Amino acid sequence: MMFKKQDGFTLIEMLIVLSVITLLLVLVVPNLAAQNHDIQNKGEQALIQMAENQTQVYYIDHGRHPSSIKQLVNEGYLSTDEVANGQKKLIYVDGDPTKIAIVENEE
Repeated sequence: MMFKKQDGFTLIEMLIVLSVITLLLVLVVPNLAAQNHDIQNKGEQALIQMAENQTQVYYIDHGRHPSSIKQLVNEGYLSTDEVANGQKKLIYVDGDPTKIAIVENEE
């Protein structure tokens, strides 16, 4: 009784391919997460820079710094719908009205 030769992959070949795919995933996924974090940080820095610039524009227009970020929003210098990565951020001034930081919104 002769067996017909069947084309296909052996179990060893499949294990090697799965091992290579697993190794690639282990190397790529953490790198993607790090890049996502870097992109989010750059977005927050851009938001801070924009808010600081609008503070300077307010100063040029009024001859004084705004008393709060809310004042910039109320007078149309900033928008309340600024978001980063789908999460709303709170912008606050820490002492110096030209220095602005971002914190997570606790809502």
